[in-house]
Amino acid sequence: MELSSEDALRLNVLLANKPLAIRIHESDMTLHGLLAGSDVTIKLNPVGSDERYLKTVRSYLSERALGNPGGYPLYLQRWTRQGRMREESLEQLLLLGESTAVFAVVCAEGLTDELARRAWWAVEEAENARRMLQTDAVVKGETGRLLASYLVEYLPFETDSEAMMESVSKALLPGLLDEAVRQLLWKKAARKTPYLVGFITATPDDLPESLPPRVDFSDCRVRLQPLIDNGNSTAVLLLKVLSGQGQTYLDTCRRILAKPNTQDVVCTTLDLMRNYLSIVRPEGNPDLTIEALIDNAAAMMALSDEAGACLQVAPALDRELAAIYLLSGLGFGVLRPALRGSSAMGSLLRKKLAPVLGTVLERIDLLLHKVA
Repeated sequence: MELSSEDALRLNVLLANKPLAIRIHESDMTLHGLLAGSDVTIKLNPVGSDERYLKTVRSYLSERALGNPGGYPLYLQRWTRQGRMREESLEQLLLLGESTAVFAVVCAEGLTDELARRAWWAVEEAENARRMLQTDAVVKGETGRLLASYLVEYLPFETDSEAMMESVSKALLPGLLDEAVRQLLWKKAARKTPYLVGFITATPDDLPESLPPRVDFSDCRVRLQPLIDNGNSTAVLLLKVLSGQGQTYLDTCRRILAKPNTQDVVCTTLDLMRNYLSIVRPEGNPDLTIEALIDNAAAMMALSDEAGACLQVAPALDRELAAIYLLSGLGFGVLRPALRGSSAMGSLLRKKLAPVLGTVLERIDLLLHKVA
């Protein structure tokens, strides 16, 4: 199938003007070109079926942009054989009118703020925004704020908890949202636990509505400060947990785990808590059941010289330190026995995980409140 003479002429004129990106709206058979100072719209006049004609249009664009009528998939194979894409190669992919080619651009290591702007014009999708906000140049550029605003506005339409968590965490990257928008998002998180997970992912030490330090914080700081000055990392973590910063973080984790709706929310939160407290476990995730983790935490604390030094100056914090060691070992291992082969959600999920999460919440409560 060939292009109609009218479309061939208009496409030639468009390409002669060196467009920055091209997109195709299949529903109304229109092709749009992004130029340096304007947009151009071409109403396609198909010869034969729309589907076959669009293949012809894309083949024509691919021939002109890549020198290969096979389009993006074949070009990707050639790139795989030859090595990484250069920036000019990414520019060419934006001229194909294919969403898959645009996605390749937004995921590329060589993505720049300008390329992100063009890619966003070509395909406005939440997944593309999330991928582009993984690139530092985009976050620090002009496009980053636009993408973050879109993710926040699109959140009410997200149905997948993992997408919600990632959208919030990406939108909350420094410098992207105004404080008023951030506060509004925090208020909405009261009814959306995936939003809270996004907050503790992006800004674990800078959460809104900060709680005060625990009542014994000042006394503990006096006792632990000499150890901190001597480089005792366990003492640093212990005092951080008792500070307003740490109390706010733990309280937010408690809110999430008190009523989770999906397995993604639980797994991600446990992983984040382990990472937050990871300084006492340099070996990483122990991948243990909750019963084994309780014994493991006690053994690790008993063998730690840093923990022993903390307990010498602040013996009343023995249960708090034990709680930190347990929480620092959380992960899917504690969930595996209850969730093996299960796709449970909502109330059924909470019922299955009640013994495990009950133990975790007890340790969080211990750290949140001074227990006599």
